[in-house]
Amino acid sequence: MAGSAVSRVLPTTPASVLKYYLYKATKAVEFYRPIMYLFFLAQGLNFTQIAILEAIYNLTTVLGEVPTGYIGDRVGRRNSLLIGTTLIAVTLVGIGLAGSFLTLAGLYVCWSMGYNFRSGSEDAWLYDTLTDDLSESEFAHVRGRGESVSLAVGAGAAILGGYLGSLDLSYPWFVAAAVTGLGIVVLLTVDEPDTYESVATEDVGLRRTLGIVSEVLSRRNIRALVLYYYVLYAAVTYLVFVFLQPIFETVVIDLGIPRTQVESLLGVFYAAYSLVGAALSYHTGTIKTYVGMRTWFLVLPFVVGAALVGMYFVPVLALPTFLLARGLADVTRSFAGQYVNDRIGTIGRATVLSALAMVSGLTVIPFQLGSGVISDVVSPLFALAVGGGVLIVGSGVILLWEVPVSD
Repeated sequence: MAGSAVSRVLPTTPASVLKYYLYKATKAVEFYRPIMYLFFLAQGLNFTQIAILEAIYNLTTVLGEVPTGYIGDRVGRRNSLLIGTTLIAVTLVGIGLAGSFLTLAGLYVCWSMGYNFRSGSEDAWLYDTLTDDLSESEFAHVRGRGESVSLAVGAGAAILGGYLGSLDLSYPWFVAAAVTGLGIVVLLTVDEPDTYESVATEDVGLRRTLGIVSEVLSRRNIRALVLYYYVLYAAVTYLVFVFLQPIFETVVIDLGIPRTQVESLLGVFYAAYSLVGAALSYHTGTIKTYVGMRTWFLVLPFVVGAALVGMYFVPVLALPTFLLARGLADVTRSFAGQYVNDRIGTIGRATVLSALAMVSGLTVIPFQLGSGVISDVVSPLFALAVGGGVLIVGSGVILLWEVPVSD
C-alpha cells in the first residue's frame, strides 16, 4: 500500500524538486541544536555572552544579507547556495574546536555569512524552479514538504546529537559539519532555473536592485506583514529557540529527572520537537487551503504570545509551548515566503528576500540583548514572558494600523 502511494507521487515530482528535498535533508542543524547552549555554557559563557553571540550573528546578517542577496542575483542562486553551504560546514568544525568567547564571536560572523548566502537564494531558486516545472502557487506546499523532510531527518539527528553530546559536547558539531558537506554534493547536481537564466541579470546594477527592494517594501500589501512577521513575530519566537535548553533543563530537574540524563533527554525532546514541526510542515498546503494565510497570521501571534506568558506562571507548560512554537515556525515562514514571492518579480528576487531577512535580523538584536540581561537578572522564563507580552501588544497595535495580509 505504501509502495503504491510512493509510486503515484514520485513520477509526478520533478527531479529538481526531489533534489531540493535531498538538499533540505542535509541541513544537519538538529545534531548540535539539543546541546548548543549547553556547549556554550560549558565553555564558561554566561547568558549575556550567549546573547552577544546571537547579536553578532544577527548584526552580520544585517550587514551581509543585501550584498549576498545581490551576489545571488548576479552569480546565480545555485552558486550562492554552494558558497554558503561550504562556509557553514567549515564553521561548524571550528565551533566544535573553539574554547573561548572571542573565538566563538569570530566564528559566528562566518556562520552568519554562510546563512546569508543561502537565505534569499534558497527561496528564490525554489520559486523560480517551480515557475519552470509546476506552478509558483505551489511554493508554500513544496517548501513545507521540504521543511518536513528536513525535520523528519532531524528527529533522528537530534537523538544521535543528544547521545553524542552526553559523551562530548563537541562531537555533534563535527557530525553536523560532515552531513552539511553532503549538501555541497547535492548542489553540484542542481541546475539554475530557466526563469532565472532567461532574465538578463548581468544588466541589473546595484542601484536598480536596491530601488526594487525599496519599492517592494513600501507596498501597502507587504509593509504591514514586514512589521507583523519579519520584525515582531520572528524576533520574539527567535528567543524561544535561544532559551529552550536552559528552561528545559530547569523544568525536567524540577520534575525529578537526574541532571546526568539531561543531554540525552534533550535529544529525545528535540526529536519530538522536529517530528511535530515535520507533521505540520508536511501539511502546509492543506493548512493553506482550509485555514488560509490571512486567518493564520491574524490568530497566530496572540496564541503564541499567550503561551509564552502562561508558561512563566506554570513552568511545566514550557514543554508543550516549545513543541507548539517549533511546529508553527516553518509553516509560518513558508506562508510569508509565498505571500512575498507572489508579489515580486524574478529580477532582484534574492535581494528582496535577503532584505527581509536583514530587517528581521536587525530587529532581533535588541530583543536578544535585553532578554540576555533579563535572564541573568531574573530568569529565562521571565524573559520569554516579557517577549510574549510584547508580541501580543505589538500585534494588536499593528492590526489597528493595517491588516498585514490582504486577500
